[in-house]
Amino acid sequence: LDAFMVHKGLHDMPLDDIDVCFVENVGNLVCPASYDVGTHLNIVLVSVPEGNDKIAKYPVMFRKADLILITKTDLLPYIEYDVEAEKKEARKLKPNVDILEINIQDDDSIKRVIDWIEFKRKMR
Repeated sequence: LDAFMVHKGLHDMPLDDIDVCFVENVGNLVCPASYDVGTHLNIVLVSVPEGNDKIAKYPVMFRKADLILITKTDLLPYIEYDVEAEKKEARKLKPNVDILEINIQDDDSIKRVIDWIEFKRKMR
């Protein structure tokens, strides 16, 4: 996936009816960081069950992040995962990165993500 492909795809969308468009660039955390897909912001997800090694293991991806979402935080009581260590690791790479903890069962955490996106959209 690259910026040209995204641009081409946007021509087939009803852009007048869209406020926000998400481009999901899946795969591993190495390849997507190497490609500019033409987005205004980059949100990277790291999942509690995957462990604390992802930010250190894939620094390029997290260095490009505008927002890091630590997902599945409802599992913290059951899984060994250090949220503060993860945040510290992220801020070594990018001191001003925004980090939110979310889980699908907590409407407030999802609202914080939406509020962040809306705030950034208005700042453009």
